[in-house]
Amino acid sequence: MNRRTTRTLAAALSLSAALAISGCSSDSGSDSGSGDGKPSLSVSGGYMPEPVNDKMAGAFMVIKNDSATADKLTAVTSALSGDVTIHETKDQKMQQVQSLDVPAKGELKLARGGDHVMFMGLKNQPKVGDKVTVELRFEKADPVKVELDVKERTYKPQNAN
Repeated sequence: MNRRTTRTLAAALSLSAALAISGCSSDSGSDSGSGDGKPSLSVSGGYMPEPVNDKMAGAFMVIKNDSATADKLTAVTSALSGDVTIHETKDQKMQQVQSLDVPAKGELKLARGGDHVMFMGLKNQPKVGDKVTVELRFEKADPVKVELDVKERTYKPQNAN
């Protein structure tokens, strides 16, 4: 083989490997839902218990991933507070984390006593019946805007375990 043949063969093998790795095909069954390889995420059951004061509040919801690609919740923003963070609860201890996993073909449950979103230094104090808009940011998926219903402080969703 000469040098040119070797380069051509190497380029062809590289291209074949890249196509195999990327899963290139004309089949629309990529499970991403968006056609661009990004995870397909949806949010349900979003709510915020009415805050006791304007110092802090929590938010809860279920983020469902219908795609075959896992993702991570990396940030939450809201006009209600300039300090919105993601928290996990392990061994009954709450701690701020950089991200939470949204598994492929699964869901991330943000619930009382577990993982949740935390708002500090509220700009106003929402009341029962109000709506609070948040934007969820992910490692791979496009941002998702969610309207949280402000519920009674003792509210528990029907499907909560």
